[in-house]
Amino acid sequence: MNSMITKADAASCRFPRRTRRQFLGQTAIVLAVAAIEPPATLLSSAAESPSGKVKGTLVGSNIYGWGQYAQRDHKSLDVEGVMSALRDAGYDYLESFLDIGRPEENGRFADQLRAKGLQPISLYTGARLHEGGEAKDAVGKVLTAAKVCQQAGFSVLCCNPDPIDREKTDDELRTQASALTDLGEDLNSLGMKLGVHQHMPAMANHAREFHYEFRHTKPGVVGWCYDVHWVWKGGVMPLDGLKEYGERVVTWHLRQSRDGIWWEELDNGDIDYVAVAKYAKEHKLARRFTVELALEPGTKITRSVVENHRRSREFVRRVFET
Repeated sequence: MNSMITKADAASCRFPRRTRRQFLGQTAIVLAVAAIEPPATLLSSAAESPSGKVKGTLVGSNIYGWGQYAQRDHKSLDVEGVMSALRDAGYDYLESFLDIGRPEENGRFADQLRAKGLQPISLYTGARLHEGGEAKDAVGKVLTAAKVCQQAGFSVLCCNPDPIDREKTDDELRTQASALTDLGEDLNSLGMKLGVHQHMPAMANHAREFHYEFRHTKPGVVGWCYDVHWVWKGGVMPLDGLKEYGERVVTWHLRQSRDGIWWEELDNGDIDYVAVAKYAKEHKLARRFTVELALEPGTKITRSVVENHRRSREFVRRVFET
């Protein structure tokens, strides 16, 4: 399975470290073991207008933070328990990692979601896209898995191109932008959307890679999984990012911090989500909001992971009027 190691992973928590690559592998095993038979009645995803704008609102959670909480408590990740907790708290979906090595597992994950009263909406992946031969191969493998995802009902693929131990050259970024275009066009042909996601490596040197990806691709082909906090941490203010690239948003990742340290719930803090929500509403941007309560050194935990997600769902309801 493709993945990546980011600054967030290296500094994930105070407890024994586990990289996102390790977490992806362990999560895939749990999902495979917990896979069940699909129910007869399938839930439909949010409808979209011909322009691609989402009608209605969907609120989900990313699985990464749940895994961090489980690790912190020295427990195994109970994926079905996570799904039940999210359903009971009023969430619509759980976003997990795209299984590239075993594409059929993505379909089984969709079955699990439906059996728990949730919907298959989006999946997250890394991909090595900056080197010619490898980029073509990576796009092919992602697309193979995406075909299963589309048949299972998923509509969005969030992709964070793999970082390397230095800034990418202009030639490498050119190759990456071309690969993203190919992937976006292929996903569009399936009726799915590509949302590019960024962590700190893409925000280096005045967000050089971040801007390059969007300035050398087309909005209707390469969309944006807008992780508001990571982009803010990388030096691009939330509304500035929206004014320049807001038309590309296909899904969101929502997290909060106070004094630069990730907060245990989605609440008031460094990011002015009221202003973000106002802009999103006024410009009729896509409304797939994924809460991601990740932990880092200094994060103060005073409540359970379930309670923090319940409170975060209420915050999204209150601020984004869902």
